[in-house]
Amino acid sequence: MNTRKVKLIGAGLAISAALTPADAAAPTWTADNGNGTFTNPLFYDEFSDPDMIRVGDDYYLTGTTMHAMPGLPVLHSRDLVNWKFLSYAVDRLDFGPEYRLEDGKEIYGQGIWAPSFRWHNGTFYIFSNVRGQPTQILSARDPAGPWKRSVMKQGFHDMSVLFDDDGKVYIVWGYREMKFAQLNDELTDIVPGTERSLFPPDSLMGEGAHFYKIDGKYYITSAWFDGTMRMACARADKPEGPYEVNPAISIGEDYGLGGVHRLSSNNYRPPFKVHPPLPKSAGNRGLHQGGLVSTPKDVFWGFSQMDYTAVGRLTCLAPITWKDGWPYFGLPGNLGRTPRIWVKPDTGNVSPVSAPYQRSDDFSSPALNPIWQWNHAPDDTKWSLTERPGFLRLHSLPAAEFWWARNTLTQRSVGPASNPTAVLDTKGMKAGDIAGLALLNLPYAWIGVHRSTDGWALERYDQTTGETVRVPLSAGRVWLRAECDFLTEIARFSYSTDGATFTPLGGEFAMVFQLKTFEGVRYALFHYNTGGRLGGYADFDGLTIDEPRPHGLTKPIPLGRTITISSLGSGAVLAADRHMLIAVPKDDARAASAAAAFKVVDRGQGRVALQAGDAFVSVVASGTAGQVMLRKGDPADGETFQWVETPYGDLVLLSLASHRYLRIQPNDNAISADSPGPHPGREDGTCLSWKK
Repeated sequence: MNTRKVKLIGAGLAISAALTPADAAAPTWTADNGNGTFTNPLFYDEFSDPDMIRVGDDYYLTGTTMHAMPGLPVLHSRDLVNWKFLSYAVDRLDFGPEYRLEDGKEIYGQGIWAPSFRWHNGTFYIFSNVRGQPTQILSARDPAGPWKRSVMKQGFHDMSVLFDDDGKVYIVWGYREMKFAQLNDELTDIVPGTERSLFPPDSLMGEGAHFYKIDGKYYITSAWFDGTMRMACARADKPEGPYEVNPAISIGEDYGLGGVHRLSSNNYRPPFKVHPPLPKSAGNRGLHQGGLVSTPKDVFWGFSQMDYTAVGRLTCLAPITWKDGWPYFGLPGNLGRTPRIWVKPDTGNVSPVSAPYQRSDDFSSPALNPIWQWNHAPDDTKWSLTERPGFLRLHSLPAAEFWWARNTLTQRSVGPASNPTAVLDTKGMKAGDIAGLALLNLPYAWIGVHRSTDGWALERYDQTTGETVRVPLSAGRVWLRAECDFLTEIARFSYSTDGATFTPLGGEFAMVFQLKTFEGVRYALFHYNTGGRLGGYADFDGLTIDEPRPHGLTKPIPLGRTITISSLGSGAVLAADRHMLIAVPKDDARAASAAAAFKVVDRGQGRVALQAGDAFVSVVASGTAGQVMLRKGDPADGETFQWVETPYGDLVLLSLASHRYLRIQPNDNAISADSPGPHPGREDGTCLSWKK
């Protein structure tokens, strides 16, 4: 019998379920725009490999947490846009020294991944992969917990479970060559003789399966990389098949994000060479790995993830369009492309604008806030919130470097930009101790205090270069800050001895998303001793997360104002010439007279009409080149555009008639409404700029 255990909620680390609404806490990213629309991503912090279910009028969500503990967060929503934290299904994993960063072993990028979330006969189930272990099943009658654990007889890679309406239970799993089987009633193993291969390796079905029965047919969604990330779908009349495959129900949607920093190799060992972003990258990080959920009115929505930037993998929500029996992500005129801004789902419920977590923490609560997760399993005897009330105390444990430091407390970074500031009291540190604030990643970087036999020094370490920058320190209290921009993927470090004036330390640090940790950057509080022994203690008097742009680069829509609109790429200016809509080259004399040409008319829900004189910019439904014109009369769908901004703050105008974007063709300045979405190069004429 396997005597190794997964410790559950209530054993060890306590997590406070108290929530602070976003409007009552420090401003943070929320998807709800407050006008009946939402902006993707749902969370601007990592929520990868999502799985979502509906039970009555309630929606529940969980996802991958890898080596971070506690794991498998369970979120709840009533409108699919605003989510609240309920519980963690797993307090910690401990299957050996690698789970505790002992004996030179670790589980970075392993642990819990690709869970399958299900509800059946009053019980919630999460089937979860754990690297090198059988599939774990977490179950609960109440999604807020407590959760109990059982173990299957084998492991099922990226599995998805289906409770059929005839009482049978099925599972699909695998990588490329996906397999199918029936599970026994105890959910411990497959029924002998039922296992079969569903797809050959060249079927374009990949991994990350989600298994459904909809209107009597069986559907499997699957993610795969095929030049760009995409999602395929298979369907059959029977759970065991045979299946037909649609290779792309979602493909190419990257919201116009450009290139990212990348490592030159995958050995994940120093020395590291980080390549800068390619500014005109074609992009290959489209939305992928997700599934379907329906509202009580049987309207379907899709959820999927995107390898965003160094902030990690982000979850997005899409309207589903059914065509020829296939569930396409996106709108009827633009199948496969998830809008960045769209009308919120009609779930029958209205929820206040909220975020799942309170990010800043002054450590005055008796338990850690839900945002916190340990890097690997902690030693609960070496940290405390009560030894010095109002402080997180970390006792140092021996480690050769930060990567191996136990009891490192982390939280997900949040984009598009955020600045963590930790307040550290160093008086309890001993010789060999290093404590501070880190960007947990590979490569990683940190700023902290190093106490040697000669006293204290402030240090900033960059694993990319191996460089340490050091300045003397005499104060016992120091403020440590990192400023992180996840659009440029550049971080900078600074410190203060009075909490008011901050001094930069070291140069820029390039942040990278990579597949060793398989996570985005995490903000981390740490303390370890380099002398191979137990050291002293470090007291953290809180961590504050400041988000200078909590709503991204979004600017208020200039409703009622008259503006000029031009192509970001060519600079051509959109203009009304008598009864025609034209684009005037930026160096043409007519460009000046085209200024202040369009009045922005409010159409509700973040939608506008563009008025020139007594006419409006109008799109014929097919939206092909030459079918954008000026039309008189009251504006309708043909004259209405969803006002959308890319992650970089560029304006893109989504036509309600064509479900595609207005574009000024860069070669001849022809105007169309046929663009499927902004290109990462930002020069195809879809990305626009405006001014009053």
